[in-house]
Amino acid sequence: MSTLLEIQNLKKYFKTPRGMLHAVDDVSFAIDQGCTMGIVGESGCGKSTLGRTIAQLLQPTGGRILFSGQDGSRLKRSELKAYNRNIQMIFQDPFSSLNPRMTVFDAIAEPLRSHRDTQDLDKRVSGLMETVGLARRVAGAYPHELDGGRRQRIGIARALALSPEFIVCDEPVSALDVSIQAQVLNLLMDLQEEKKLTYLFITHDLSVVKHISDQIGVMYLGHLVEQCPTKALFRAQLHPYTKALLSAIPTINIDSRPERIVLKGEISSPINPAPGCRFAPRCPHACGQCRQSSPQLREILPGHHVACHLAEEINGIPGGAAE
Repeated sequence: MSTLLEIQNLKKYFKTPRGMLHAVDDVSFAIDQGCTMGIVGESGCGKSTLGRTIAQLLQPTGGRILFSGQDGSRLKRSELKAYNRNIQMIFQDPFSSLNPRMTVFDAIAEPLRSHRDTQDLDKRVSGLMETVGLARRVAGAYPHELDGGRRQRIGIARALALSPEFIVCDEPVSALDVSIQAQVLNLLMDLQEEKKLTYLFITHDLSVVKHISDQIGVMYLGHLVEQCPTKALFRAQLHPYTKALLSAIPTINIDSRPERIVLKGEISSPINPAPGCRFAPRCPHACGQCRQSSPQLREILPGHHVACHLAEEINGIPGGAAE
């Protein structure tokens, strides 16, 4: 399977009155064509900024975004339009991401019109509505007249309009009821199989990411701290933060309920961060090395990458490679 998207040492910093905020800091990973990479982490860890930077809604501070071998972070304006056709985005809040003055038809047609691709427009918009399960009768409706599930289907139809290869899904179901969440997730999975789409799926809901993702990356304060296949992550977490994150998942089975790991200590500031591991102030295993040098993401087990100086020791893995 070929690699469609490769992120190399991606950085996105923002200027603030107190200094530089490191929203995404030295993140690297690759996604194979037709697969889904899930990105999880608590609010403020940089998940959405990562997705928006990949989609070129934000300019990267540093690093490379290789899409089909082409560096999307160094494109000329004339080349950016073709890049944007292939990389689209579904936003978290379907209500705020839609123009309230546009009908359903116009909202779906807008990407085609902006790229001057209007041949057979009525037929194509009708086909997109049918693909995402929107009845033709709502074509003249406005976003406020529809429920959240239908509004998100409009967002999905807009993302599909230009026939992209890659879609950034930024918490696409977090604003929806549970029953509607399942419908939208199943739609996304069906579309992926039918159209051979590749997804970056951003969420804070671990049960959702388990359902849809092939690989999972865990972010903490701008860093990718663990990355591996989905089944491997839910079988064994190697980073202390990931262990705490998964211990918080609710379960209905009281006999097999895992012990909740409660993190103590202050969260590090992402503004002008100090040297060392950013999780160290909350980590129960932190040592002097953790506070002095930032750990690099490295392969601890086959296909399982972790950014932790003490990963082998914590998990009882013999013969770990020294950093």
